[in-house]
Amino acid sequence: MLVGLVSDTHGLIRPELFTALAGVDMILHAGDVGGRDVLVELGAIAPVRAVSGNCDSPGEPGLDTRIALDIEGLSIHVSHGHELGVAPTPQKLLARYAADVIVFGHTHKPLIEWAGPRLVVNPGAAGPKRFNLKPSVARMTVKEGRADVELVWL
Repeated sequence: MLVGLVSDTHGLIRPELFTALAGVDMILHAGDVGGRDVLVELGAIAPVRAVSGNCDSPGEPGLDTRIALDIEGLSIHVSHGHELGVAPTPQKLLARYAADVIVFGHTHKPLIEWAGPRLVVNPGAAGPKRFNLKPSVARMTVKEGRADVELVWL
């Protein structure tokens, strides 16, 4: 299964996003979505599941606090990361959540870090350019209980 990982769109869907996520089976959005329109546009690519971030309205329809799912025997946790403070780190996330793969956002900094068999991924920020960081998303392939992730720069 091919999963698109997106975070921190802050209401902006870049045209490059459609090419970057072409062919994915599902999209997981790690928060700071920036409105229902973003989910609708991403839904034209593939089914979307999204969590709320610190900049999203509390209780906004279509946004969960956290997502826990299983894909081909791999447990996946998605949250924005702000619940761990200003600077969520892989170590803090791994200590808090037991999933095989943890996807988060909030920092806008892309990250792919392995901790033994566990994986922590921040796809970076796909929305407005901030903090002098290049916008990005990620593509995660899950096959036979193993995940492989690649960053895609927008």
